[in-house]
Amino acid sequence: MATHPATSKDPEPPMVAKKPKKLCSHGHTRIDSYHWLKDRKNKEVIQYLEAENKYTASMTAHTTKLQKKLYKEIQGRIPQTDTSVPYKIDNYVYYARHEDSKAHPIYCRRPSSMRRKEQIILDVNKLAEGFDFYELTDFEVSSQQNILAYSFDTLGRRINTIRLKNLETGEILEDKISNVTGEMVWANDNKSLFYSKQDSDTLRPYQVFMHLLGTDSNRDLLIFEEPDNTYSVALSKSKSRQYLFISSHNTLSSEYHYLEADNPENSLQIFQPRQVNHDYQVDHLEDTFLIRTNSGGHNFRIMKTSLKNTELCHWKEVVPHQEEVLLTDFEIFKDFLAITEQNNGLPRVRIVPLDGKPEHCIDFGEEVYTVYTDSNPNPEDTLLRYVYSSMTTPPSTFDYDMKKKKSRLLKQETILGDFNSNDYKSERHYTKSRDGVDIPISLVYKKTTPVNGHNPLLLYGYGSYGISVEADFGPARLSLLNRGFVFAIAHIRGGQEKGRKWYENGRLFQKKNSFNDFVDCAEYLVDQGYADSNRLFAIGGSAGGLLMGAIMNMHPKLFKAIVAQVPFVDVVTTMLDESIPLTTSEYDEWGNPKDSEYYNYMLSYSPYDNVKKADYPSLLVTTALHDSQVQFWEPVKWVAKLREFTTGTEDILLKTNFESGHRGTSDRYKRYEEIAFYYAFLIDHALLV
Repeated sequence: MATHPATSKDPEPPMVAKKPKKLCSHGHTRIDSYHWLKDRKNKEVIQYLEAENKYTASMTAHTTKLQKKLYKEIQGRIPQTDTSVPYKIDNYVYYARHEDSKAHPIYCRRPSSMRRKEQIILDVNKLAEGFDFYELTDFEVSSQQNILAYSFDTLGRRINTIRLKNLETGEILEDKISNVTGEMVWANDNKSLFYSKQDSDTLRPYQVFMHLLGTDSNRDLLIFEEPDNTYSVALSKSKSRQYLFISSHNTLSSEYHYLEADNPENSLQIFQPRQVNHDYQVDHLEDTFLIRTNSGGHNFRIMKTSLKNTELCHWKEVVPHQEEVLLTDFEIFKDFLAITEQNNGLPRVRIVPLDGKPEHCIDFGEEVYTVYTDSNPNPEDTLLRYVYSSMTTPPSTFDYDMKKKKSRLLKQETILGDFNSNDYKSERHYTKSRDGVDIPISLVYKKTTPVNGHNPLLLYGYGSYGISVEADFGPARLSLLNRGFVFAIAHIRGGQEKGRKWYENGRLFQKKNSFNDFVDCAEYLVDQGYADSNRLFAIGGSAGGLLMGAIMNMHPKLFKAIVAQVPFVDVVTTMLDESIPLTTSEYDEWGNPKDSEYYNYMLSYSPYDNVKKADYPSLLVTTALHDSQVQFWEPVKWVAKLREFTTGTEDILLKTNFESGHRGTSDRYKRYEEIAFYYAFLIDHALLV
């Protein structure tokens, strides 16, 4: 029996107390009956979350066998013992591998080539022993490749610890740096480690310190502090390894400081002072700095300047701006630039010779795909490492000879079992939005699935922060496709699939375009026969969870069931609270509700504030107690309010992970279980069991 509609035999949802609280802004008062649930230290709150988990387990108990079957399918497709493609830095090749039955990767290296003896530099399985959650955030090898700095999170809240390891002796050194972001870079003296630290409440990275090997971290030197609470700091090192960079950035603007890596005791120098809406990034090649900048073009261009004259007035154009193509990233080589772009909803890689010879794009040959440049640490190379996949092609790592214009396949991820990419079909569609814009849709289905209007379809969307959703391969997704599902991605405004304007038209006062685009894509897929209108499903997480909440309020009966993962749904209350993570740095994305215009606009779509009397669809909501990006109480309050207002009988379920953060579990096997749980919920509601 499906989990919907509810019957007299079903258990009752947990009772949650209503404790009305007045929230007043701009002469307007909101009543939040569930505001009290925001205290993760309150025993009553924890007991309620535990009761919700028990209720969800009871309501999905009849899918237990299906969950186990799906888990077995997913695990069975993925090689449990595997090794990544190695990359070389100086005298070592580095790689990661997995071993059967072990939840975490093992990071290794070998001198010169893969034929030499292996050295395990970090076995994350051993490091994770005794922890419910353990995530390796980063690791960096010193300039002489004998000291390893690594950072890890044991809570899931992006609060890290840095430890150091002597790679010659295997000894974990006494150096320990606590309560940091986990981001770090080495200077070239083999003893100075730069790292960033966050505000203890908002988790905004705002300070950079220098630690000297073998010293007490309490005496580390503060190098830089960002006073503007709308900016965060980040660390990087030039590809040449000659410069250290500290960037201050918010959604739309950035500013770089730099330091010679050979002279870490010197003072920082500013590259180009910040300007409103000027976003840039810097790298270094020989006697030149290269800059990706939106100065002179919203879709970015590449410019260069000398090492002595770094201000904007001295920059000279290398790669011009294109009105319809977004320049998203670039890789520096001695003789080439490898540029990643977004062109009409698809990524591409453009090779620009620095000697003035004609440029060209790598040909990938498929209608729908994704590609990104991988590890390319050596600027002397003429080979570009990139990873390609599509909705029917597993991730494939290539080396591309930029001189000969030829790709060589190094490895394609193995999909075990009876998988054959020729059994599946991917397509790219465009549909007109209600305001006349062409919205890209990527979709995939099994060729034996007829396009006749009777298929269950799962539609995914995100549409925020300029993040482009790529049409990549999902081995777990095959469990849906093999059961007759069509899977589709709506490339809605708010991402950057069609350039910077695609993003600009999906944020601030244009945010509702994202929601309308998603609905228009769903209706198009039904009209074209890819979906049964009675078996249409949606899924989204984080800001994509905001999307889920908004479309539910707009069209409660459009979707049969929705999965909302760690959803950002209490927009107004969260953006009014500067004491919690992300708020101040995201005013450029959502607006500052202390301004009445933004307040009123955000209030008009905030999912929590717009819950109403309606027949809401079946809903599965997930959250994590230690989520650092979407605080756990947002989904919790939303579920409570939906249950209070819904006039339908469909199940509304909440599942809290007490051992992870925003990105979910760090254990690959638990991750398979989570996916199996979502899929069982969808398959059950599609009446395929």
